[in-house]
Amino acid sequence: MSANAPKNKAAQGPTKAELRAERKAEKQAIKERKKANKKPGAIKQLRQVFTMTKAYDPSIVWRMLLGFLVPVVIGLIVGLLLNNWITWLILGIAVGLLVAVIMLNRRGERAAFAQIEDRPGAAGAALGTLRRGWIVEEEPVAVTPRSRDVVFRAIGRPGVVLVTEGPIGRVRKLVQKQRQFVNRVAPNVPVHVIHVGKGEGQTELHKVVKTMKGYDKTLTKHEVQAVNQRLSSISGQGLPIPKGIDPYRMRPDRKALRGK
Repeated sequence: MSANAPKNKAAQGPTKAELRAERKAEKQAIKERKKANKKPGAIKQLRQVFTMTKAYDPSIVWRMLLGFLVPVVIGLIVGLLLNNWITWLILGIAVGLLVAVIMLNRRGERAAFAQIEDRPGAAGAALGTLRRGWIVEEEPVAVTPRSRDVVFRAIGRPGVVLVTEGPIGRVRKLVQKQRQFVNRVAPNVPVHVIHVGKGEGQTELHKVVKTMKGYDKTLTKHEVQAVNQRLSSISGQGLPIPKGIDPYRMRPDRKALRGK
């Protein structure tokens, strides 16, 4: 009887204590996943942006302070003149905080672009900040793997915008092919080209979105969708590699090069 007791106990399955421990571990794991997926609050996000921006531009402290104090002083002066300084002071504080946050956001965006500038795919990351009204290809529409020159495409009411990475002279052929493709598939649609960089004839990364928004709007929202469908429906005219493959990790087929 004593020899069979351990076997019978094992055959009965886990004990209540073991089941409670498993449930407790599962609940703890769920809490940890929720905590990891939880987005930081607005104040924490502002703190993170401020820390990053200050490392890039230490003058942001004085800029924000000046942006805050000017509306406060103006509000206080107007309030004293109108004999209602409390209301105008509160209004000035609210406007000052808004101005300071706007300045932080703008400088923070520039700081974020500065961290990825000159890296492959930086132009695509800049296009990812576009708001409504634009359709952006997630992957380059043209690429030269050896030199890492790429062309990204965005479609909006101004038409088709080609954004390049690489020296202007080197990406000229890629741009020309993409321009011919767009003109063939969607004739009469304006094609704009932005060369990202700091050289002559190039646009700095943080100015790409602003430049695109400055173009004249020539298409309607429905025409934007139609142009995108026509360009996307034609296969084999864009990126010369299958989608989902990283062009920067491509390797030549050595057997094909040897003729085998």
